Amino acid sequence: MTTELRDQVRERYAEAARGIAEGSGCGCDCESIGCCGEEATTLFGKGLYEPRQRGALPEGAVSASLGCGNPTAVADLHEGETVLDLGSGGGIDVLLSARRVGPNGTVYGLDMTDEMLALARQNARTARATNVHFLKGLIEAIPLPAESVDVVISNCVVNLSTDKAAVYGEIARVLRPGGRVGITDIVADDGLSSADRAERGTYVGCIAGALSEAEYREGLSAAGLVDVEVTRTHGVADGMHSAIVRARKPA
Repeated sequence: MTTELRDQVRERYAEAARGIAEGSGCGCDCESIGCCGEEATTLFGKGLYEPRQRGALPEGAVSASLGCGNPTAVADLHEGETVLDLGSGGGIDVLLSARRVGPNGTVYGLDMTDEMLALARQNARTARATNVHFLKGLIEAIPLPAESVDVVISNCVVNLSTDKAAVYGEIARVLRPGGRVGITDIVADDGLSSADRAERGTYVGCIAGALSEAEYREGLSAAGLVDVEVTRTHGVADGMHSAIVRARKPA
């Protein structure tokens, strides 16, 4: 089932990337139904970024924004830092982060979908971003050395993983001491069972695979991260919410 779900996610985002590259859109109404699932009915995608931010980026990066928030608005990035974006898609958060960390900083985008990586690299060339690198791989097995990044960001991607404990462990591994987590994701009310979440939407639609708020906190804490905060921002389905998640690695 793990492989099957991962393949479904990969194909859904490959379809979105192909549609954007061909000029036919992402294959769904990205501004109204969220991370390319048909279940969520509130604000997702590029509408969560300020017009000023969107205007400074290639249209291909903006159109490929399929997330549930804007992690660059909460990650508190600084000049010269090294940032890793998990599930970087078309590259919108990588390119925004690259502007924040400046020419002395570095931003890595990690994605498992060839089509999304090709789109992101094209967007980076269009934006003339020289401090970004896109890597192919899984967020459960990050292809970077231990203690190599200052900040990990992500936008509505961790919920799509079938091994979230591995994701949290990898985040803790690659962060430098004192490093930070600033991501947006979908969380469920603590009272909702896995079956309840599945009734509200599919896995590839970012709903069925979402953790409860308590499970999210426990998972990050078990990986050794501290100061874990989960702050809801807006609802996406009955008992399901977009949320900002922050944590840090002990110094």
